[in-house]
Amino acid sequence: MTTAWRRAWPRIRHWLYWTHRWLGIGGCLLFVMWFASGVVMMYVGYPNLTDEERLAALRPVRFDEALVAPSAALGTLPEALRAQPPRRMALETQGGSDPQPVWRIVDLRGGRHAVSARDGRVLGPVDAAQAEAIARDFSGQPGARWAEMLERDQWTVPQGLDPLRPLHRIQVGDAAGTELYVSSRTGEVARDTHRAERFWNWLGSVPHWIYFTPLRADPPLWHDVVVWLSAACIVSAVTGIVIGILRIRLRRRFRNGAVTPYTGWMAWHHIAGLVGGFFVLTWIVSGWLSMNPNKWFERNRSDAAAMASYTGAGSSPFPWPPAQPPAGEGAAAPREALPMWFDGKPLLQLRDAGGRVRVVDAATGAPASISRDEIVRAAARLRPNARVTQATLQTREDFHWYGHHRERTVPIWRLEFDDAARSWIYIDPSSGQVAGSNDSNSRLRRWLFNAAHSLDFPWLIQYRPAWDIVVWLLSIVGTVASASGVVIGWRRLRRKPKASAAPAAPRALQRS
Repeated sequence: MTTAWRRAWPRIRHWLYWTHRWLGIGGCLLFVMWFASGVVMMYVGYPNLTDEERLAALRPVRFDEALVAPSAALGTLPEALRAQPPRRMALETQGGSDPQPVWRIVDLRGGRHAVSARDGRVLGPVDAAQAEAIARDFSGQPGARWAEMLERDQWTVPQGLDPLRPLHRIQVGDAAGTELYVSSRTGEVARDTHRAERFWNWLGSVPHWIYFTPLRADPPLWHDVVVWLSAACIVSAVTGIVIGILRIRLRRRFRNGAVTPYTGWMAWHHIAGLVGGFFVLTWIVSGWLSMNPNKWFERNRSDAAAMASYTGAGSSPFPWPPAQPPAGEGAAAPREALPMWFDGKPLLQLRDAGGRVRVVDAATGAPASISRDEIVRAAARLRPNARVTQATLQTREDFHWYGHHRERTVPIWRLEFDDAARSWIYIDPSSGQVAGSNDSNSRLRRWLFNAAHSLDFPWLIQYRPAWDIVVWLLSIVGTVASASGVVIGWRRLRRKPKASAAPAAPRALQRS
């Protein structure tokens, strides 16, 4: 150690302890909250209307009343939105006092549109009485009652619902305390919540994501608050690890034979912080990275023209009505029909009340059959300046295609390209539709966030409760380190300053 470093070290050490102490007082409170709420989130997610719930509640599709062809429904959109195929288009039956088949369209900008498949009228706005009738039909509860119309509340703050706002909140009146949110623009049920789900989310997602309505309603402000709070906690964790290493003695122990100079809560904080410090730091850094600070993990935007070239949508009118209107009884009857194209072929994807999917040729009614060569040949148009280097049919989930927090289709074709981004595109073999994609940047983010933050390793999540046990153990260690820091900080703040002629040296320096 040089002379200059020896002279500077006392001052460096002073600021090290000072920074950890004062950032830790607030940081440990956040850490305790994040660990406890994270455990709750393992079992209760943020309210969301899943596809399974939605399909199970819909009526069978009324093909005999669906007289308006997909092309005619798209013709009702503003002219600027007709140039490219929509992001999604589906036929379903909208319940209410007068159930009718409806085309639900999501345009390339994310806008939502509802068009009657019976007469081609653009539907909406939906008033309170209509929303109440839709909710009664959807829930099967005749006692459902309209409560209010709102822009957003605690359970509808995500930006993904913006195209559907304002929303009608409907109290279903069942034993579970279910509430439905119906879009005043399109009449579709956008979200459901239950009493127990709402309770546990106040202990889970809401504090964990700092998802309070006034703050979350301003996305840039919410983003900055989370980023800067996380950054401060990173500094607190790093300084704590450094101090913990400086104060530990494994060989030349202290007089009482202990490896730490501290006792009581300070000893708990020191040892638990060292044992779980790496996990705490990894967890908070990965959480900070999930907010994409400085836009380091921006994904390449999909090329709408390349996608249209791949599907061949718009090359000819979609045949309507289908050659053989799909039939079925009870739960097997289609609840949703999605017209789609693959390589210029019109297909109809049908989904029943159980979420089961079948794909038919819209022109003949026969089950669709798509070969590997057809997929590889068409996929080349998705990346015009690259070539497919490998096409693999995945029959099970792996590190980058897994369903721990979402639905994943298997088997799935994974096509790898030699473009600059090293793109991988996943294609559903039954319909030829692009089911997902990633690139080298998003795969790096997969390691830095999902693996580091949620411990989404295949060898853990595929053998639960192994994942639960590991997360619980690490969360307990982190909670002990953080909770002891809260006690130490509280005692520090309550301590009355001693009257003295000269300022006392920091307690940490007195012990060093």
